[in-house]
Amino acid sequence: MENKNTFSLLFFAIKKRVNKKGEIPLYMRITVNGKKTEMSIHRSIDAKLWNSNSGCAMGNTKIAREINNYIMSVQTSIYDYFKLLREKEIEITPTLLKNKYLGIENDSETILGLFREHNAKFKQLVGKEFSADTLQRYETCLRHTSEFLLEVYNKNDIAVSKIDHKFISDYEFYLKTKRNCSHNTAMKYLKNFKKIIRIALSNNIISIDPFANYKLTLKKVDKGFLTEEQLNTLMNKKMTTKRLEQVKDCFIFSCFTGLAHSDLKLLTPENIVIGTDGQYWIKTHRKKTGNSVSIPLFPITQKLIDKYKDNETCTTQNVLLPVLSNQKMNAYLKEIADVCGIDMNLTSHIARHTFATTVTLNNNVSIESVSKMLGHSSINMTRIYARMLDKRVAHDTNHLHDKFDIAI
Repeated sequence: MENKNTFSLLFFAIKKRVNKKGEIPLYMRITVNGKKTEMSIHRSIDAKLWNSNSGCAMGNTKIAREINNYIMSVQTSIYDYFKLLREKEIEITPTLLKNKYLGIENDSETILGLFREHNAKFKQLVGKEFSADTLQRYETCLRHTSEFLLEVYNKNDIAVSKIDHKFISDYEFYLKTKRNCSHNTAMKYLKNFKKIIRIALSNNIISIDPFANYKLTLKKVDKGFLTEEQLNTLMNKKMTTKRLEQVKDCFIFSCFTGLAHSDLKLLTPENIVIGTDGQYWIKTHRKKTGNSVSIPLFPITQKLIDKYKDNETCTTQNVLLPVLSNQKMNAYLKEIADVCGIDMNLTSHIARHTFATTVTLNNNVSIESVSKMLGHSSINMTRIYARMLDKRVAHDTNHLHDKFDIAI
């Protein structure tokens, strides 16, 4: 598309501002499509040597030549920036040209400016396409990036075009050392950061991907799960306080539904429906991904729902269970683990792994069914949970004991 910007430069002197040397300051006026901005070019000259009509110094003295050469270099720089912006089809304004010359990057071309713009748009989609937790991760990543720039590069912001392989490597090192992030946590922040780089690439702000030869790899971490014996111990252990009893019950409910803490907290009576088999099912959507979830209601989960149907918190908030915050849940689960003699850092997420491993996969439930109940979008995600216990291996290989033999 043809660019029809009108553009002009004018160099002028302000004769009323005479300094102690008797010189007047020189300025530049940038005009684009009738809009103007002015700035000092940080040079001054004897009023008698300035030609207002031609916008340059008169004569062939050393001072005149230096002034005119400097004006020519400024003019060339401004014209080069104008040409570059026009080729990129970026909307050109006098202020943008001035900022380019001064080295002040436009917000949409700096990493923090682009990051803030992304987060502002993302915020409007919370509850529609994304969760508030996901937005929080991007906000945290933005804060880490800002602090990294200030501490390592001594800058408040930086042009996206300045980000290279070394920058990313320095950032990873900063996250692991100064922020004390684990390897996988650092990789997740870099993944968030990479999304902003992809936006810059798609908008032609940069043409080379600094992540092109940078691999983001996650280390396999076994987050643990309860064995059948540990699960039975927990289920049959009487808690001495009401708060521990409620936390234990919510945890067990997750062990038999696979629901993440955020989804368990939002569960209401409306999520319990009668399925095509005539039985009760939990039908909901994962807060994290929006994927639909269908889980049959087992007798144990039905008992827990019945237990809390008249609970004050449940009736007031119209929820199935009195679920505390994730932080409080995890704190109390540590106490519960001690009471039950379970040598494990018990967290709410372990319940989800217990459902996938101990309750379903190792009781011959297919990985496809488990994937649907967990609300995964692909089987590959479910494979992370697919640990085979000796009990399942023994069951699956029993028929081989008498099938083969050898003459001794």
